[in-house]
Amino acid sequence: MARATVVVVGGGGREHALCLALGASSHVGSLHCVPGNAGTAHLATNHHISGGLDELVRLCIEVGADLVVVGPEAPLCDGLADACEAHGLPCFGPVAALAHLEGSKLHAKQTMDRAGVPTAAYQRLDADSDIDAALDAFANAPWVVKRDVLAGGKGVVVTEDRAEASAFIQSSIESDGFVLLEAFLPGEEASMLVVMDGTAFRTLPASQDHKRAYDGDLGPNTGGMGAYCPAPVVSDEVHAKILERIVEPMHAHLSSQATPYRGVLFIGLMIDEHGDPYVVEFNVRFGDPECQVTLPLIKTDVFSLLHAAATDGLQEVQLEVHPATAVTVVLASEGYPASPVKGRPIGGLDEATEASTYGETWVNFAGVGSDESGYLATGGRVLSCTAMGDDLKTTQVKAYALMESLKLEGGHFRSDIAYRAIR
Repeated sequence: MARATVVVVGGGGREHALCLALGASSHVGSLHCVPGNAGTAHLATNHHISGGLDELVRLCIEVGADLVVVGPEAPLCDGLADACEAHGLPCFGPVAALAHLEGSKLHAKQTMDRAGVPTAAYQRLDADSDIDAALDAFANAPWVVKRDVLAGGKGVVVTEDRAEASAFIQSSIESDGFVLLEAFLPGEEASMLVVMDGTAFRTLPASQDHKRAYDGDLGPNTGGMGAYCPAPVVSDEVHAKILERIVEPMHAHLSSQATPYRGVLFIGLMIDEHGDPYVVEFNVRFGDPECQVTLPLIKTDVFSLLHAAATDGLQEVQLEVHPATAVTVVLASEGYPASPVKGRPIGGLDEATEASTYGETWVNFAGVGSDESGYLATGGRVLSCTAMGDDLKTTQVKAYALMESLKLEGGHFRSDIAYRAIR
């Protein structure tokens, strides 16, 4: 193939990370991002479209896309991969029927039941359910309540407050028709990204993100305040269990469908005290911020990996990974996650970007825009400072040194990303 044209769909930190990795490939000639952000504008041609999937597919055809890489889950659940397939465009991301693994928590649970994949016990509750009896059945541990909709990683409540659990159950039933109540899984969380197609799968190094807003895992749940990779909790022994009990049965199920799963399956894991893995959730795309610390560790050409998965050629790809570590720390706007303040200038970002080197220390742009005065915060999670190094402590120090060079009025970040592994 001549040097390829790639379209990346999305506009957050994950998509900037994808553009950085794809832009480093010798096989990529041009990059396009829809809609992109101020960071992807340095790497790709950003496109702002007002229409839906049809207009997006037309754009992909017009630019001559050899590969469409979908960042967020919503376009996949809406059928973007189906539309690409209908027009002969290779798409990294599953068709809508398989994206339903993320679109519906109930569907994911039922799929795990059929595949024999270990996960938490659950009940489906609707307007006719006895909520008090259900809460009693899962008492003596925090209650876990999950909405059955796409909620940007925020449709879950974990609480020891019975009134809070009951209120969230009732409001979710009113808005969605039903809700899931799950048994609480104790242990340590980890994430594994698995690239797969109809012929094979390739597991990427396990990572661990930090969902709570403040140090020590305190404060409200967020989309993610930072991550590191690899995660030591996934030892060789645990990794073998994950492959045998989760990845292999899920790949067998997903590759047997009329259209096989082509993309990345994000597996949110809980590892218990015995080293046994359970699935907390599936996502049908790269996690954010897990993507920012996983992609740089891939030694194999990233375009070749993603294109192979989009075209059922993964069996021919050998995955190589750098023997290194990566840490990313998120800078969030004042008020995040409840009501982030937007529009404030970001100081030092020009200098940090000019001084950074991908694969050493660099900035991942997320909610960043620009005007004649410079860079502005346009989202809750504004950017993340990412570093690679030989060991986690050294890498952590490099990421925080970069963060200290930036200024955002009211901005906040955690100071303990990767603490579980470092301690």
